[in-house]
Amino acid sequence: MTLTGFGEIAEQLRRSTVLIQPSSRGTGSGVLWNADGLIVTNAHVASGTRARILLWDGREFDAEVASRDPRLDLAALRISARELPAASATDSSRVRPGELAIAIGNPLGFVGALTTGVIHAIGPLRGFGPRPWIQANVRLAPGNSGGPLADGGGRVIGINTMIAGHLALAIPSNAVQCFLAGDSRGSWLGVTVRPVLVPREQERTFALVILEVEPGSPACCASLLAGDILLGTEEARFHSLHGLARSLAGNGPRVLRLEFLRGDYTHVRRVSVQLGMATTSKSSVAA
Repeated sequence: MTLTGFGEIAEQLRRSTVLIQPSSRGTGSGVLWNADGLIVTNAHVASGTRARILLWDGREFDAEVASRDPRLDLAALRISARELPAASATDSSRVRPGELAIAIGNPLGFVGALTTGVIHAIGPLRGFGPRPWIQANVRLAPGNSGGPLADGGGRVIGINTMIAGHLALAIPSNAVQCFLAGDSRGSWLGVTVRPVLVPREQERTFALVILEVEPGSPACCASLLAGDILLGTEEARFHSLHGLARSLAGNGPRVLRLEFLRGDYTHVRRVSVQLGMATTSKSSVAA
């Protein structure tokens, strides 16, 4: 590939990447998934029901969150615009370690920042459950979340989500396509969590600290708060993010008994959460 060709690819990818300003603090990135105003980003970027979208050409739009699944950490937004420079997604199952990776985003206020590297691995990551990740040694920073990870041809292979160690983790494009098709399972809890290790009983125990509780969600109705630390259910402790996702799996109204810490690491609290009731969102948990 010539440098000229790479520049054209990078420029097209920039035009397909948007800046997202949610109703809450901070900014993030998103990908124009089609030319008719569909945008894909992370659920933790689009944390509310609306957001402000800034396109590469300077136009601004109000967007509505059409669907959101914090378990997958994906959200779909829509703006009223047509003939947009949509990205081209490719089959992420064909990605192989060693291939060139390109990431575009808006980190730390730098709009359309580009970084390159190579694919390190594809598959599950220890401590993050059984779901597959595209792992690449590209440099990400706050504001890159929700932006595209692309191959050497500029085709989107994943949505950049987080950093683990020195690697960027991206949700594979095939998982994004399933999400857009409505193929996501599980009940909505309405929390955003992050794995942590807490000191308990002379050892460090895996847990999930709640970063955000969605208003009106089952977690909110059960009086769970940001800062609470989820240990597990009455039946089993969580050992990964998949533990919480597994406890939420199923259909129909039911009660989930969660064990958590609040304020100290010694007193275990318990709460009953009503799941499976009719809601306007479908989501469960995000890293």
